[in-house]
Amino acid sequence: MALLFDCSLDADLWEYEARTGRMYKPPPPSARRKNIEFEPLSTTALILEDRPANLPAKSVEEALRHRQEYDEMVAEAKKREIKEAHKRKKIMRERFKQEENIASAMVIWVNEILPNWEGMRATRRVRELWWQGLPPSVRGKVWSLAVGNELNITPELYEIFLSRAKERWKSFSETSSENDIEDAGTSVADREASLELIKLDISRTFPSLYIFQKGGPYHDLLHSVLGAYTCYRPDVGYVQGMSFIAAVLILNLEEADAFIAFANLLNKPCQLAFFRVDHSMMLKYFAAFEVFFEENLPKLFLHFKSYSLTPDIYLIDWIFTLYSKSLPLDLACRVWDVFCRDGEEFLFRTGLGILRLYEDILLQMDFIHIAQFLTKLPEDITSEKLFSCIAAIQMQNSNKKWAQVFASLMKDNKEGDKNHSPAPKS
Repeated sequence: MALLFDCSLDADLWEYEARTGRMYKPPPPSARRKNIEFEPLSTTALILEDRPANLPAKSVEEALRHRQEYDEMVAEAKKREIKEAHKRKKIMRERFKQEENIASAMVIWVNEILPNWEGMRATRRVRELWWQGLPPSVRGKVWSLAVGNELNITPELYEIFLSRAKERWKSFSETSSENDIEDAGTSVADREASLELIKLDISRTFPSLYIFQKGGPYHDLLHSVLGAYTCYRPDVGYVQGMSFIAAVLILNLEEADAFIAFANLLNKPCQLAFFRVDHSMMLKYFAAFEVFFEENLPKLFLHFKSYSLTPDIYLIDWIFTLYSKSLPLDLACRVWDVFCRDGEEFLFRTGLGILRLYEDILLQMDFIHIAQFLTKLPEDITSEKLFSCIAAIQMQNSNKKWAQVFASLMKDNKEGDKNHSPAPKS
């Protein structure tokens, strides 16, 4: 290795002598040692340093040019530093303001709204405060009250179905007869598939948080809620995407309360239609969505139509997980806040808000790129931008609101069924 280095150095010296016509004179040992010991504090500092004594000195022009380049680099670095400082300051100001707003809103929710829930929930003041997002400390309570408990599930009932789920998990790991564990018309194979899917899905639920995966603090809790639900609703069973909904509830509620909210939420007409894969009902929801899509974003609507890009391609995943998989968790929770206030309409309004936010980008894309983009939305999506776009979406078509448009589609379907029904036999 030393021989190679010496040869390379000799070649450089011969090249220098041939180019300059001067003999190379090595510097005295002390000078050489001094240069070897030299360590610049940064790479930019090299620009200002003279060359080592064993190399030709910089010309005046070169030295001036290096000085100018160095000054420009320093000036640019200072600009960036000032810009970053302003950005950090702005973020801190916004965060401080947000924390103040949350603190003051929490006082109002705790002291005024929650004690008088039934009388205040529909007032304009509460609805406006609700739109701004619920304080995390009251979020779970408000969600529970808004979702309600029409199914009259109690914590004791949850414990009963959780016990059944645990027995079933145990029985599947042992050898037992099919009759012992068949229930409510659901086959053993279906139940095994459901339980296996739960295991698989839990590992894929908010993987970046590392709290629902095996060994994480919420893994068993999520497993329990989902397992209990498959026993409570064998007609629905476990469907992919449920784990995200249950996980969000677990992060905001106690175990039994999370199960109660989960079961009631999935019993709502829209969620039940999607999780039971009721194609006829799902098509009605897609048709209603397209009515408002065309009304609010006609240019993008025609662009999607030109590629035969139908709502099911992107809406199914959004609705199945209530946006908790597609949006950052804090933003998804804010969507849930208003969903609990406005119901299913807000889920589709949010979808239109996303399309509005990225309309300019989507208009430049073809079928494949649109599908890919909407399947995995940008991670830098902010609450302010999205909710500004959602607010701009008008859920009214020819003086008909969402519920009226959907009811009209349902009526048309029923009349169509009557017209196509066979004539009664005489």
